[in-house]
Amino acid sequence: MNLSVFLAEMHEVWINQLKARVPAKCFQGTFCKCYSFEGSGHVLAVIVVLGLWSVGFCEAFPMVSVPLGFEILVSENKSWISENGVFTFGFFDDYWKDYDGFAVGIRYNLGNRAANVAVWTVGGGVRVSENSTFRLSMDGRLVLFDNLSGLIVWSSNTSGLGVQTASMLNNGNLVLMDNAKKVLWQSFDSPTNTLLPGQALYFPQALRAPSTTFISSYYNLVIRHTGDLALIWENNVTYWGSHLTSSVDVKEARFEPTGVIGLFDATGRSVWSKSSKDFGDPSVLLRHLRIDSDGNLRIYSWDNVLHTWKVGWQAVENQCDVFGSCGLYSICRYNSSGPVCECLFHDSVDWGGGPPGMDSGSYGCKKMVDLGNCKMGTSMMVLKQTVLYGLYPPLDTDIMLSEKACKKYCAEDSSCIAVTSKNDGSGLCKIKRTSFISGYGNPSVPATSFLKVCLVPQAVSTTEANPQANAESMQLPSERSISHVDSRKSFIAALAIIVLVTVCAFLAVEVVVFWFINQTRQIKSERRIPFGKDAQMNPNYSALIRLSFEEVKELTTNFTDQLGPNVFKGVLPNQTPVVAKVLNAVVASESDFRMAVSTLGGTHHRNLVPLKGFCFEPQHKILLYEYIPNGSLDKWLFNTGTNQSGLSWHQRLGTALGVARAMAYLHAECQQCIPHRNLKLENVLLDEKLVAKVTDFGLKSLLEKGASSSESLPDKDIYMFGEMLLQIVTGKRDILHITRENLFKLVQEMHQDRNSGSDEECEGVDRMFRLALWCLQDQPFLRPSFSEVVKILEGTLSVDRPPPCSTIMKENKKDEADKIEVDDTT
Repeated sequence: MNLSVFLAEMHEVWINQLKARVPAKCFQGTFCKCYSFEGSGHVLAVIVVLGLWSVGFCEAFPMVSVPLGFEILVSENKSWISENGVFTFGFFDDYWKDYDGFAVGIRYNLGNRAANVAVWTVGGGVRVSENSTFRLSMDGRLVLFDNLSGLIVWSSNTSGLGVQTASMLNNGNLVLMDNAKKVLWQSFDSPTNTLLPGQALYFPQALRAPSTTFISSYYNLVIRHTGDLALIWENNVTYWGSHLTSSVDVKEARFEPTGVIGLFDATGRSVWSKSSKDFGDPSVLLRHLRIDSDGNLRIYSWDNVLHTWKVGWQAVENQCDVFGSCGLYSICRYNSSGPVCECLFHDSVDWGGGPPGMDSGSYGCKKMVDLGNCKMGTSMMVLKQTVLYGLYPPLDTDIMLSEKACKKYCAEDSSCIAVTSKNDGSGLCKIKRTSFISGYGNPSVPATSFLKVCLVPQAVSTTEANPQANAESMQLPSERSISHVDSRKSFIAALAIIVLVTVCAFLAVEVVVFWFINQTRQIKSERRIPFGKDAQMNPNYSALIRLSFEEVKELTTNFTDQLGPNVFKGVLPNQTPVVAKVLNAVVASESDFRMAVSTLGGTHHRNLVPLKGFCFEPQHKILLYEYIPNGSLDKWLFNTGTNQSGLSWHQRLGTALGVARAMAYLHAECQQCIPHRNLKLENVLLDEKLVAKVTDFGLKSLLEKGASSSESLPDKDIYMFGEMLLQIVTGKRDILHITRENLFKLVQEMHQDRNSGSDEECEGVDRMFRLALWCLQDQPFLRPSFSEVVKILEGTLSVDRPPPCSTIMKENKKDEADKIEVDDTT
């Protein structure tokens, strides 16, 4: 018999017996204890949870509060449930849908697997193996431990605070308390992608959308320093915001139990709010606010009848208005069933489908063809009621042109990939110079887009389509030739041939000499004009260009302005400053070199120096990069005699984070892994805003394809990053011969010299120092990946004390072991 039907039939009998045995307060919506009674020869255990009835065994119901030493193992499949039975804490394997491993955290306990969504995860969803344990250690820390590697994956960093118990509260908050029941740590202070009723968000906290891959999601909900709430994509595109109308001092963003997300000032007054359509409905007992993997922010309410989550409000009503909603090479459109992802091209190949909840058809979308390889030229494909935009980088150039002139401008500009002409009367023409394109469209969009594509030759010619006409056309020249032959005498024809041959023989030598001289002059003249008219007149010209050595000499004024070893400054005809990197030791065929350069030219990241062009000649191989004005990082760290005032701790952290993000992009987000192989301070440049830009990356590893050591190159990049991180933290160039104790003392002394007493800064310095030691581990499998490095530097993933590193441990092992005990914080 169905359980719900059985319970309904027995409800009246049970309620009368329970009222006689169970305290009255247990019928007010919360669970008190397990009570049993005799009925029909059976012993039943009845639990009242928010008005829902269920049957179970009392001895199987877990504890609500746990003491020091409590642990949960993946292999035992145990969970830790709140007192009201609504929330459970433990390991689960469906958080990352396409990847192996287990996440650990808090989720609903509603009996329906699909409804038991996660509301908080350790380390933002870090995955561990089945040989893992979550423990409340005896020193008061919550610890996620990988038994297989012997490493601490995550820690709450609460040792020495007096923690005695951990509790799962009825509101879904995991807390650590002392003997006086004072909360010393809580999961509500480090939200992941969900806010529960009563939970708040403070600047600079953020909610990050979950991802179905190991790469962090690009979507975030942030509360800005101005107090506004905003949905952003990759930190630089805002596609929804609260837009406060006046300047107010916002203290927090808080999700209320009534189904309201609001901004509140220091007095508790609401200054902005959005509510669910079931606002204040007393029958709705469970709600949460979540940023989903599709980048939209929604309020969910539990339907106790249908046993499912219903959307009561969402920030972006039209899902197609979410930036990058359908991903690369796709267009988001609406039909009768909702949003649909369509490809820019019909002949697509599978790349994994569209975002969750959206119909992307049976296939994903094909990468756009390199327009430089079009054999028949290019044409402009028309997309009506459609807006296109660039994803990498998300930056379009706006000019004022009519629709016809907008299309013509892109067709004639070799760097233009696509344009969108607004038909709303503004005359706006938005130019896209990146092939990483997405977009949206529907009949109400007042815009027409034009996408540059390769011309395709006609499959069947006109004459082939009509063989009879073709045969008739072939007969006409034949008839004319007969008439001409009849009108000519054979003697005249022979004489003409003799004269023609004689004249040709006489002029042949002079023609060859003249052609040779003229061709030589033309080549020299062309070399004096390194770019065409478009490149000279267009300051936004960004296509990857090939130059001759003579052209590079002209751009760099014969290599007179030297910036470093084999590095020279130059200026393009469009007045864009560049640097020319002369490659002396590169040996490669032209095809391999061009393929490697094409791959590097296709990388687009805020923390990478863009590649502008290249030169390939047998004796000269040169790369042209964008000029970065503030020089390399080593000058800012070590050259005290210059006018540079050095970098603050926050700037050093930002620099390290920028380098890590660039390396994570090269290792995991490009179509193929691109190891750097030469990561050092001299190859990190700072722009006018002191944003880190990594340069001189990947060429050697791309040219040495198939090398036996290529698999270990990413691990070598991590090792070199560890050296760089210690140099950034200590301000010392030579660090590998210093013992770990002396390194930490050096860090402390520098920190004290700056007269900073900020706990946040101290924690940041310690986090960077520990991370560096992890990166310098001798065993490559102990080193973190760059995606993990980014999370650690962002503060979303904790880093525990690393094991000893022999590379920087040259002293006697016994003495060093004694030194390590001096300060456990290292």
